Amino acid sequence: MNKILCIGEALIDMICTDKGLSLSDGEHFIKKAGGAPMNVAAAIGALGGHVAVAAKVGEDPFGKHLIEVLDGFNVDTSHVVKDPRHFTTFAFVSLMRNGERDFYFNRGADGQLSAEETDSILVQSFGIAHFGSATGFLPGPLQDAYSKMFYKALDENLFVSFDPNYRELLFGNNKEEFILRSWEFMGKADFFKVSDEEAFLLTGKSSIDEAASALMARTKAVFAITLGKEGTLLGLEGSTFLVPSIAIKQVDTTGAGDAFVGALLFQLSKFSKNEIRSMGAKEWTALFSNANKAGARTCEYMGAMEAFKQLNDTIFSD
Repeated sequence: MNKILCIGEALIDMICTDKGLSLSDGEHFIKKAGGAPMNVAAAIGALGGHVAVAAKVGEDPFGKHLIEVLDGFNVDTSHVVKDPRHFTTFAFVSLMRNGERDFYFNRGADGQLSAEETDSILVQSFGIAHFGSATGFLPGPLQDAYSKMFYKALDENLFVSFDPNYRELLFGNNKEEFILRSWEFMGKADFFKVSDEEAFLLTGKSSIDEAASALMARTKAVFAITLGKEGTLLGLEGSTFLVPSIAIKQVDTTGAGDAFVGALLFQLSKFSKNEIRSMGAKEWTALFSNANKAGARTCEYMGAMEAFKQLNDTIFSD
């Protein structure tokens, strides 16, 4: 089984438990480990995969907590750097009544991960590299480290996965820069996952079919467009296939997309890159169907990490 490297932010989600209220009106919060790359890694670890995280946290109680949580999922944390000068990054999250989320970021240590600190990672010891950082395109040391690791993974012929993880709060005033950098990564990755909203943003189209056609016109990657309860659209070699999800009682959508990606990469880690390249629609549809199950099951619990504790590869046979 190939080892997977996830690079990007590790942070603390402060979740407002007063559903339906804005962050300014909410009074009750609970602490949860978060960050998209960390979520993906935890999902992979929960399923039994071999995975490591490259990230930076503060040398504080919250950074210690994040490392302990990853350790609990058997994630390799040897590349998680502790920063004595910057506090662990926080994301304040308001869960609305429909299960969707609003964010407010208090950025700290995650953005300080530098290229010098990631240069020591033996990229060639991994088979898959996943780039799913919501903050990886923001100015600062992480942006440079993120980009250099991406091209190093390509040079070492790893299977490269990308999830842009657009956040309006972070890029609302700089959408064009986000779109430009996302296309750079999508044009070179082997696989990428976008939500339907991200597909519209990145392509400028207003329907899923048009967005999928625009993505296929500019990239040769296999891609997923997640459509919530409708399932996931698979884009493969000029064709699209709708892979249905499973019916669930939704509690919280936090981490559902990360669970999908984690489950997909866990399955792919069992194959060589050449074997993955030879896969057709039948094989990819089966992989997506299993990944959809992981994403759906995650929505049945409050908080991504709590949901991931319920994951194991037996869900694929449900």
